[in-house]
Amino acid sequence: MAEPRFRRPAMLDMEEAEQIEGDIDPADRALIAHETALALVSQARESSDPTLTARLVRLVDEEGIDTVAMLWSKAGAHTLPGALWRIYMLREWVKHDADAVARSYHHGVHAAHVRHAIAGVEDPPGPTEVRALADSVLSGVFSGDLAVALERAGAFCRVVATGAAYEAESDDGHNDRRAHQTALRAAQLLRTGEDLERCAAMWREDRLD
Repeated sequence: MAEPRFRRPAMLDMEEAEQIEGDIDPADRALIAHETALALVSQARESSDPTLTARLVRLVDEEGIDTVAMLWSKAGAHTLPGALWRIYMLREWVKHDADAVARSYHHGVHAAHVRHAIAGVEDPPGPTEVRALADSVLSGVFSGDLAVALERAGAFCRVVATGAAYEAESDDGHNDRRAHQTALRAAQLLRTGEDLERCAAMWREDRLD
């Protein structure tokens, strides 16, 4: 019998991924989302097994984005499954569009230097560096200080959002369609950054579940 083939993630942006519909009964979705998120985080942190952490970082690579979306994409922004979904999506976006992400990050560094320090991206912030940051943040969720990992992800989003806003302003009047799309991306990233930072505060107050 042939081994089952994993579905590889499609190259989605963050907005498109949020539209994925799972086939779980809506009445059960919230409970399943919270239980699976807590089980993954708790077991990984209790085991302190780097092999398990590495497997969880690669979860979307192996299972496909639709599997993760089915579990967590409809969870509230200020919940543990909602935070995990946003960080996994952030990693996917960075992995598939690292050049553009690095360019926006570079443009945003000087205007958001405090957030840059929190995010911890190595200088100069090229594609390799932003990919490493995405993996590092996700590893921190399962093996480090979860609040710090969430803060780093939030800061990263804010820096990229700042750079994207600059790019949108630069395109205004020259390429209006691209300027509009980039401005929307900047707003979405800013909102995601704010959500992740709030989740970090809630984790510290033992209110994130």
